Amino acid sequence: MDEEQAQKIRTKYTLMGFLIGILFTLALCVAGVLMRDMIQNKKLENAQLAARDTEVKKDEKEEPVAGKETREKMRTMQDIIDNYYYLHDVTTEELEDGMYHGMIEALGDDYATYLSVEEREEFSSQNEGTYYGIGCYIGINEETKYPIISGVMEGSPAEEADLHVNDTIVKVEDTVTYDMALEDVVAMVRGEEDTVVNLTVDRDGESLVIPVTRRKVNRPTVSSKMLEDGIGYIAISEFDMVTIDQFTEEYAEIKAENPKGLILDLRGNPGGLVEAVVKIGNQILPKGRIFYTEDKQGNVEEYTSDGEHEIQIPLVVLVNGGSASASEILTGAVKDYGIGTIVGTKTFGKGIVQKLFELSDGSAIKMTVSAYYTPNGHNIHGTGIEPDVEIEFDSDRYYESDKTEDNQLEKAIEILKEKM
Repeated sequence: MDEEQAQKIRTKYTLMGFLIGILFTLALCVAGVLMRDMIQNKKLENAQLAARDTEVKKDEKEEPVAGKETREKMRTMQDIIDNYYYLHDVTTEELEDGMYHGMIEALGDDYATYLSVEEREEFSSQNEGTYYGIGCYIGINEETKYPIISGVMEGSPAEEADLHVNDTIVKVEDTVTYDMALEDVVAMVRGEEDTVVNLTVDRDGESLVIPVTRRKVNRPTVSSKMLEDGIGYIAISEFDMVTIDQFTEEYAEIKAENPKGLILDLRGNPGGLVEAVVKIGNQILPKGRIFYTEDKQGNVEEYTSDGEHEIQIPLVVLVNGGSASASEILTGAVKDYGIGTIVGTKTFGKGIVQKLFELSDGSAIKMTVSAYYTPNGHNIHGTGIEPDVEIEFDSDRYYESDKTEDNQLEKAIEILKEKM
């Protein structure tokens, strides 16, 4: 093979290699572009799927109670009521209030309630210590599901009508009270000044219809006196804003007498405001927790005493089944710190806390928001606090003696005398 032929062959293969290289490079480019497009398309597809999935979950999570179908159903129900309900005309406002009440009642919580503007104003006036009613304290008997009279104010219409502690309220007017929410019973008992409310009560198996005339009630929530042998006595009927100053004044008067012992009477006290029980607790408890709460998210809030005013004399706390909520907070703290003797019968057992949420139109929702615990971490909801010394109240003897003979109080005096 001569040199010319060899050069032709080398040139031929060089051109073929060059062409193959170009084709191979083009193939790699095309493949890269296709691969890139596939990846981008897959990413886009995954993003779209994720977005749709997020939207579905968002819709599932944030679907309002009154969705489209619910609103249509409500409109249909209102049309049926407007066209066919026979007994009396119902306003749109009444139907709306019923809907709001029903929404909160669906929680199944006896302590949660919707308050209309008027009801919220009434609720606020109660906490300020003034209202129109009959002057008694009402609780719920958890066994019978009926409301009971847990306390009667001195000089009140209830006392004048001879209502007794532990009377079971079977009816208010013609409404049977079985399994009613406490707020609803109280609302029926209260009313305009100088109007009469008829209560049907069960007293030791006897049914009595007792008419009571409502009037303005200024609630003195604290009373005090000196008993025999240098024993001071303070009764707190409930914990309202006015209770703080009333207790401070009454306690100061008792301390001025240099008492050798103190009886704190919380019988029939249904509770009240956290602020009130904390400020009163700070006047007798040692340094440390008064109680603490834990909410739905596990957040803990502590309420403490500075210990600067810890009681230095023997103490007895009187309680019964009408002692609930804030009165159990104070009782639980006294028991946990061991600074007093608890006498009477087991307390009610309300270990949860409610908060008032005001709405934009002036109405409000009262809602259970947390559980509370005594200083040693006990939650007494549904169980109550067992007294150190148990003694049942002799109501027959009390009323037969014109309220001068109180066997539980006598026991408290006896215990204090042993400790003084």
